[in-house]
Amino acid sequence: MTEEIVKSALSKVMYPGFTKDIVTFGFVKDIVVNGSDVSVTVDITSSAPEVAQQIKDEATAELMREGAENITVNVKAPVMPRESSSHGKNIAPQVKNFLMVSSGKGGVGKSTTSVNIAIALAQQGKKVGLLDADIYGPNIPRMMGIADVKPEVNGNKVLPIKAYGIEIMSMGSLMEQGQSLIWRGAMIMKAIEQFLRDILWSELDVLVIDMPPGTGDAQLTLAQSVPVTAGLTVTTPQGVSLDDSRRSLDMFKKLNIPIAGIVENMSGFIAPDTGVEYDIFGKGTSEPMAKEFDTKVIAEVPIEPAIRTGGDDGKPITFVAPTSESAKRYMQAAESIWATIEEINANGGVDNQSVQPTTPPGVSACSTGGSSTGSAQSSGGGCGCS
Repeated sequence: MTEEIVKSALSKVMYPGFTKDIVTFGFVKDIVVNGSDVSVTVDITSSAPEVAQQIKDEATAELMREGAENITVNVKAPVMPRESSSHGKNIAPQVKNFLMVSSGKGGVGKSTTSVNIAIALAQQGKKVGLLDADIYGPNIPRMMGIADVKPEVNGNKVLPIKAYGIEIMSMGSLMEQGQSLIWRGAMIMKAIEQFLRDILWSELDVLVIDMPPGTGDAQLTLAQSVPVTAGLTVTTPQGVSLDDSRRSLDMFKKLNIPIAGIVENMSGFIAPDTGVEYDIFGKGTSEPMAKEFDTKVIAEVPIEPAIRTGGDDGKPITFVAPTSESAKRYMQAAESIWATIEEINANGGVDNQSVQPTTPPGVSACSTGGSSTGSAQSSGGGCGCS
């Protein structure tokens, strides 16, 4: 029995829920061989005990087939995710935590960030959902390789589509490709509510929500429908993007949503032939904005051709190229986000009572401003959050 034989055997053990083995993922840390005695340490990202047990059983079986006799498989796993302590209105109570991914403007890579953060969280052992709430530009189906997949209907509920170990729903999966949506605010508000209430989401540790650009009806409706655990802002280094990103961060403050951080996208360019990184659009310009809003830049993600091709081909870089520089930065960002979520829950969670609507149903609250009557007027704004 040799270390090479052990690795070969363990390469046949698939990580539960994925098509890659534990060796390829880099989870096998220590191998000790003494004759026919084998001791292996596997450091996994899932906190689910059934995942650890499955890996242990399958690894033991594969090693026995190769002739090992006394086998010890030590599986190290993180602590189980803490239950959300948030309260207030919640129309999707089976979801423990909600992560709102926002940007002040379009074209900054918000959907790409949402996809790769969701996959990174799943690879770290969380049960993850991904909601594409970008009604006007639903790109998640293409990015996740499910552009031609239609969801199944169970009674009056819709089953989320599954890919890369996470649950997904998007308006792009419910409408014909290329079809435009010319909707007023009330219809957008209703769609957001239905995505939360009428989709059969599982008991999720976190639902990552890719929002439309800006700070409008969709963001307000989400904050009023569920207690959003944390908000993430995506920007690029240019000043015109930072100007709008400040509005996104200000929105989090007004809606009482804790800020998980800032992702500075297109931060430098990694040449595919040399691996050298160049600052095309600048780099590190988000740091002053982060200090202004008492948060931090949790990732500077460079322009890397594999991100673009992965998005177009439905093969997210964090899954298909986990050792790439961009994937590593997404993984680090996901770790930071989860640490923030854990801290928020440990400190009492969040409450969306203060942002509940004070205007009639179907009316855009913030658009009414000071012209509202009744309690909305006395609060200083139609949404009750200003």
